[in-house]
Amino acid sequence: MLRPRRLSLAGLALATAAAGLALLPASAQAAPAGHRTTAAHTPALAAAAPDIDVTKVQAHLTELNAIATRNGGNRRSTGQGYRDSVAYVKGKLQAAGYTVTEQACTSGCTSGAGPNLIAEWPRGDASKVYMFGSHLDGVSAGPGINDNGSGSATLLEVALKLAQTDPSMAARVRFGWWTDEEQGLNGSDFYVRSLTSAQRSAIKAYYNFDMVASPNGGYFINHITSAAAAPMKAYWDSLNLQPEENTEGAGRSDDYSFENYSIPTSGYAMGASARKTSAQAAKWGGTAGAAYDGCYHSACDTISNINATGLNRSADGVAYTLWKQAVSDTAPANDFSVSVNPATGSADPGTSLTATVSTATTSGSAQTVNLSASGAPAGVTVSFSPASVTSGASSTATVSVGSSVPPGTYPLTFTGTGTGTATHSASYTLTVKGAGGCTPSQVISNGGFESGTSPWTGDTGAIGTFSGQSAHSGSRYAWLAGYGYAASDSIGQTVTVPAGCAKATLRYWLHIDTAESGTTVYDTFQVKVNGTAKQTYSNADASTGYTERTMDLGQYAGQQITLTFTATEDSGLQTSFVVDDATLTTG
Repeated sequence: MLRPRRLSLAGLALATAAAGLALLPASAQAAPAGHRTTAAHTPALAAAAPDIDVTKVQAHLTELNAIATRNGGNRRSTGQGYRDSVAYVKGKLQAAGYTVTEQACTSGCTSGAGPNLIAEWPRGDASKVYMFGSHLDGVSAGPGINDNGSGSATLLEVALKLAQTDPSMAARVRFGWWTDEEQGLNGSDFYVRSLTSAQRSAIKAYYNFDMVASPNGGYFINHITSAAAAPMKAYWDSLNLQPEENTEGAGRSDDYSFENYSIPTSGYAMGASARKTSAQAAKWGGTAGAAYDGCYHSACDTISNINATGLNRSADGVAYTLWKQAVSDTAPANDFSVSVNPATGSADPGTSLTATVSTATTSGSAQTVNLSASGAPAGVTVSFSPASVTSGASSTATVSVGSSVPPGTYPLTFTGTGTGTATHSASYTLTVKGAGGCTPSQVISNGGFESGTSPWTGDTGAIGTFSGQSAHSGSRYAWLAGYGYAASDSIGQTVTVPAGCAKATLRYWLHIDTAESGTTVYDTFQVKVNGTAKQTYSNADASTGYTERTMDLGQYAGQQITLTFTATEDSGLQTSFVVDDATLTTG
């Protein structure tokens, strides 16, 4: 968050009032791990909006922190940590039934920056859009868990709650996770520039969430007196938080990109490097004279830098705002539900399978429900017989898989659109098996080394948790070599590659660090199949963090093989080869 501001005249007027801003109470800093707002604590005005379970938001933050740890300690827009963050959020949204798009930033972004991620809930009036956004990238100095994992995780869980609840919508809801904010609001600026005038006009308000869990934070709202801010302020007012204008953030986060095109904006923030005043400390608790976030843009911005109480209040306020702005005030007089059974299916290329789509009248009178499907990859078609039913009746969905569809798992959404205002959907997961009847499988056991050492053989003392290295995921890994003298470590496992599979791919994550210099090869790491080296890396390949390595083992289909990781070190300076999360996937 908070790039050096590019002040408009309005931003300059707000900036003059920015001196001395701060954020939240130390007393509220450490809410119990299982804390969530209960009905007793939920204001009456929010009764129609769901409670957001803060522990689920924290679980997303834990994963973002782990992603940073696996990728050199950060999630900057140009690094793998950012791309892994995009993949995590995207996977959750697709499974929930969102229309998800990765938008490459082709102008104005830092070279190599990853994409924006845009997700739209496909319900409601498309001419009236309420957009909720946060930047997903961080700085190079740290993992960026408050800045801005907090905003990103909050929006993800609110989006998932919307999909789970599936209310009747009066307007469209669109979410954006922005790239390259820390380099100048570049991702959001590109997004708004790429819209047509009509598309911009359809966005009735944009809500931004940047640092919503600051440990010494306060409660700030962008443009607090505006019409867009009214539901956000109403929610925090109902908690007697007495929120203030977010002057510290004026012109310094992604809402500014939308303001530049006259789109109304608001949002929550809990503060960055500005300091809490005595009056704010008296009102909100915390430490007067200290920064709202003492770990702002620092390595200590980890999962430990999160104010769970503030995070919970922010998440519930976001949900209240979304429901207030975009969800229909009244349930349809005539309503129905949609379900699918089974909810999963597997098929070979060139075959088909069926599922039963059931509807039920949940209120009022029965109505005609038109069925459709979305999310199918190229080569997969879905048909319904019949294509329309009267609520209370069922239809047979036939999923046809073309002969060229690649193996994999694909989330589909079956949608029922009523003749009234209601639209409901159900999720279906399609697994496409490999050619020749091969069922995709993973044949390496304990590839993450989390379950002891078995069935690995060889120098299994290299498997564990050690000071000086970290896991790609979980807590354990295999640290081969790294002694600084002539030595060799080797671990192996015997596996069977199933017959009839078109592909067999070895994937593993390798971290190499070395005290050697230059490009001369001194120490080596080899992947061997039945004792023959198939892949070699060395001290010259050292880099920060883990790198995913792959190797095609399709030639061994139907065979039992011994797969070995071997590191050999010379008598000079150390080189460590750290292996984690090995898989051999067939399909």
